[in-house]
Amino acid sequence: MTTVTPTTPDDERCACGKRAVDLCLCPELTPARTRLGLLVLQHPQEQDVELGTARLLTAQVEGAVLRVGLSWPNMAKALGRPADPRRWGVLHMGSKEDVARVPRGGIAVVDRKGAPLPDSDAVLADLEGLVLLDGTWSQAKTLWWRNAWLLKLRRVVIHPDFRSAYGNVRKEPRRESVSTLEAGAFALGRLEGDPGLQGRMLKPFDTLLDRWQKRRRPARPVPPPATPAP
Repeated sequence: MTTVTPTTPDDERCACGKRAVDLCLCPELTPARTRLGLLVLQHPQEQDVELGTARLLTAQVEGAVLRVGLSWPNMAKALGRPADPRRWGVLHMGSKEDVARVPRGGIAVVDRKGAPLPDSDAVLADLEGLVLLDGTWSQAKTLWWRNAWLLKLRRVVIHPDFRSAYGNVRKEPRRESVSTLEAGAFALGRLEGDPGLQGRMLKPFDTLLDRWQKRRRPARPVPPPATPAP
């Protein structure tokens, strides 16, 4: 989720049409085969944001689905195939109190009051997939309230043990807030039992931010040639 200004219409775009060519990482992304399915619901105003991370996430997970819009009648329509909502989890924003109930670096399924379920680990192990909402904080809330079927999914709360790589690029509503890619990589790394998965999925994000920072740095002025001594 980010509030970075979108690219201008005059930018030369990459083959996927969503980034300027110099920021495109599409050819460098390799999808990983995961046990869990992945569905990302993206707010329409987020799809052309220059430093958005939803595509960096879905392009790295085999079979992942990215849907752009505001509402879908049910999960099957959004996913494009039948699915049991009770065996899918949605990464829930939760309150500060909800996140605080989950150990730092942990992940849990919570009830509607934000309390971790006693059988949280067993529920997580039984999940078939995860749903993430992509947009600013307010846009994500819009997606949540406009898709009532999300209430049928398991509410999954994460407590990241790191700060977002966005740094000062944007102002987050809370310290533990991270990008869509970072949240998805964190959750998948824990649930897939692959300690290195999170790091591998975040490398392209570091590359994107580095290229973006270099693009914004003003070019050093070229000094005029020295005048030869008489």
